[in-house]
Amino acid sequence: MTPIRNNQSDGDAVLDAVRDCVLAVGVRRTTLTDVARRAGVSRMTLYRRWPDVRSLVGDLMTREWVDVAAGAIPEHRPDTTARERLVEGLVAGVGSFRAHPLFRKIVDVDPELLLTYVLDRRGASQNALLELLADGLKEGHADGSVRTGHLERQARSLLLIVQSFTLSLRTMTDEDDADLSSAAFLTELRDILERTLTP
Repeated sequence: MTPIRNNQSDGDAVLDAVRDCVLAVGVRRTTLTDVARRAGVSRMTLYRRWPDVRSLVGDLMTREWVDVAAGAIPEHRPDTTARERLVEGLVAGVGSFRAHPLFRKIVDVDPELLLTYVLDRRGASQNALLELLADGLKEGHADGSVRTGHLERQARSLLLIVQSFTLSLRTMTDEDDADLSSAAFLTELRDILERTLTP
């Protein structure tokens, strides 16, 4: 790809531009013309790779969500088990997802965009997250800190749990009640994950 603007690739510049547009006006009001203008590329450059705004936003979500998940994985330390790192990463990841500006904007303005990935099929970001989970589970199986089981089923089950907390937590919290606050539920999530994974 041809480098443009601060040595970013066309794809990175376009995804940055669509992120800016979505944060400003939401997905429904974002157009390919707006994105092309912000990215400094022609509309034809966009059409060659993305047929519409939804496909662009899909690629953006994959990039952003995988970055959030990867950033939540704790550094490998010899004094921690794979299970501890996995649990800590998942709980931190839920918090990071819920605080992410793009995630918040989509949930607040265009929540139907997420329904496909909850009800009908897995998306690219979910498949990438499953790979990260499988890597953590393999380490846990190897060091004995995670109960043995079918790796893919375990990874999918963990994703179902954290996806539910990420998408629906605000429907269950009462921030005026410390026992029902987001922090209290994240503590509960940590307990659920520990009980699920401990041999």
